[in-house]
Amino acid sequence: MSEVRPSIQVDHMTIAEFKDEGYLQELNRKFLHPLGLALEVVVDENGNATEFGGVWDFRDDAEGIIYGGAGPDIVKAKRIRHYEEDRKPERIARVGYWIQPADAD
Repeated sequence: MSEVRPSIQVDHMTIAEFKDEGYLQELNRKFLHPLGLALEVVVDENGNATEFGGVWDFRDDAEGIIYGGAGPDIVKAKRIRHYEEDRKPERIARVGYWIQPADAD
């Protein structure tokens, strides 16, 4: 499968930052887990996030996926919520929505 590359310069976040900042947790918690899916990040023997490992598939489980133990990291959840709150007004002002509609939502 060929990959389409944009003609503009695109910055990339490291997988470690994606995980450490809380984006992975919140993507999983808010979107993928309720659907029975989870994006996996591979962590090396030193605890460093090194690559995406794939998507776990528990779609046959009616409960979906939940974090065990102490649950999700509240600091990461608050950080991402703060990022959303900071970006939301400007995005809505510029494009008219926070989440792009798929149709006439």
